This record gives sequence, C-alpha cells and structure tokens, in this order.
Amino acid sequence: MARLLAVPETGRGVGWLRTALQVAVALELATIPPYLCGWWSVKDRRSEAARLIRRIVADEMYHMGVVCNLLVAVGGRPRIKEAAPTYPGPMPGGVRAGVNVYLSGLTKPFVHDVMMAIEAPEAPLARTADDSPTIGAFYDDLLKAFHTTAPKLSTRGQLSAHLGSDVLKPIGTLDDVERSIGIIREQGEGTTSSPAEAFGDDHPAHYYAFAEIYHGRRLRKDRGSWQFTGAPVPFPDTRPMARVPVGGWHRPPAPVRRRLIEFDTAYTSVLDTLDMAWDSDGPGSLNVAVRAMHRLETPALELMEIPIPDTDQTYGPTFRPPLNS
Repeated sequence: MARLLAVPETGRGVGWLRTALQVAVALELATIPPYLCGWWSVKDRRSEAARLIRRIVADEMYHMGVVCNLLVAVGGRPRIKEAAPTYPGPMPGGVRAGVNVYLSGLTKPFVHDVMMAIEAPEAPLARTADDSPTIGAFYDDLLKAFHTTAPKLSTRGQLSAHLGSDVLKPIGTLDDVERSIGIIREQGEGTTSSPAEAFGDDHPAHYYAFAEIYHGRRLRKDRGSWQFTGAPVPFPDTRPMARVPVGGWHRPPAPVRRRLIEFDTAYTSVLDTLDMAWDSDGPGSLNVAVRAMHRLETPALELMEIPIPDTDQTYGPTFRPPLNS
C-alpha cells in the first residue's frame, strides 16, 4: 500500500486501480476468518454479542463482493485464493501497521486487539486516534482515483446476489462506485458525524459494535458526547478456543488432524469456487460458495470442543489451505 499511495494522484490510472482493488479483496477476505472464529465460539447465538458479530460477518462478505465487482468493472479479475492470508500475521497491504491478526475464540483481548484494531476509524468519536493508516483512508484514495481516472466501467462479469441483508449489484457508473465505497466506509467506521450511522440502517458501525462488546455497554450520546453508558451488552459464554500459534497447531492428535484437514479442504473449496464465480461461472458459483462457507461451522465447532492437553483451552480452525491445493 505504501508504494500505491506514493504514486502521485495524476499517475493513478486504471492499472493503479486494478492493483489497489486486489489489495482491497485481500483486506476484506482477511477480516472474515477471525470474525468467524469469534462468532463460532459464542455458545448462545441469540446473545447480543453473537448477533452483532454475525451481522458484521455478513457485511464483510458483502464488502468483498463489492470490491470484486469494482475490480471486474475496470477490466481486472479477483484472485481470491491467492489473497488468502496466513494467521497470525499483519493486515494485507500494510493497513493498520502493527496490528497482528490472529485466530481465537472470543475474549476481551481478542475483541480489542484484533476486531476493534482492524476496524478503527481515522478519527473515531470515542477513542484517541493514532497515525496508523486505516481501511477507510485507503478507500478514500480509491474513490479519488476513480473520479480522477473516470474509467469506462463494464458490468460484464459482475455478479448480483443477496449477501446477508445487503444486495450485491453490478457497478456501472461513478455514482455507483461512490455509493458502494460509501457503504463499505460507513458500515465499517461510521461517518465523521456519528458512529451510529451505518448507511441507512440503525446498527452501529463495526468498530463501535465491537467496542460495545468490549465495554459491555451500548454506545449512546450523553450530554453532547458519545459514551459506552447505554444498555448492558453482557460478554457471552464462549468455547475456550486457544490462540492459534504461528505455523498452526504443533503435533495435534489424530482426531484433531482429521478435522483440520476436513476444514481446510472445505475452506480451499470455498476460495476456489469464489475465484470461479468472478472468472466465468457467475452467480451460481457465488451462491455455492456462500452455502459452503456456512458448512465450515460444523468441523470448526468440533475442533472447539477438543481440549488441548494440559490446558483449559481447546483447538480451533486455522484457515490454512493445503499447500498442494
């Protein structure tokens, strides 16, 4: 990203857009596995925390669909499997330098150090800002480049689908581009005027939703300032999935290995099917991939029920596509 942002605005043509949008694909994909692990670990899916995380997972799937459509619109093709990150590790493209994204069950440190850190706004209304580049700032530069370049946009090969509560649509005009990037920014960070604004719905933006789980209270405006002093958001009872170490689990027992292989093989199939959807197969493959992603939950939960010897924690998925796949 540093190299991309170092290019003068006058030099950011269609090639720059294609490269930057592939980074965006990697960014959106990188958020989904940690958020899924946190959500899967929550025992009561009716809890407020589980509902907040589930909504955000759906939003991130939609965001990835949007940037894939944007990339196709300027003559590129998403390389989704190639973009799949290894955990633990940094955010793709150098966004949020210093943030180490790891996989774990839901804990307060995980909410703060991973979930909130990923979504932190440029100028948050309920925290002290730092100088680290944000996802929102990256999308600002993307939007500027679209306006400066004014590329011809093709809807051929773009996909339409219902993803969660959002509807993915082809992007054919600069107004469509502005609206789509606006949705991603506002759902993730809120607006500069209100953390409660998340593009036409009554949900807080992702950063503030995660912060509600962390602080245990709803965000509300009190005497002109936003504070986490609203209704309680109890921290849920969770499966104690341990933090996945570098390189994955060390010498796991045979039952764990079998489930890890089952999970990673299914995850690889999801990535392959997503690649095919934007290559030539169309919305049918996208729907297959979304359904397959939901089926990852069963082996993930099975792993989260297996204790790690000599600890009070359990195993969990590692989202590591087999090397020979």
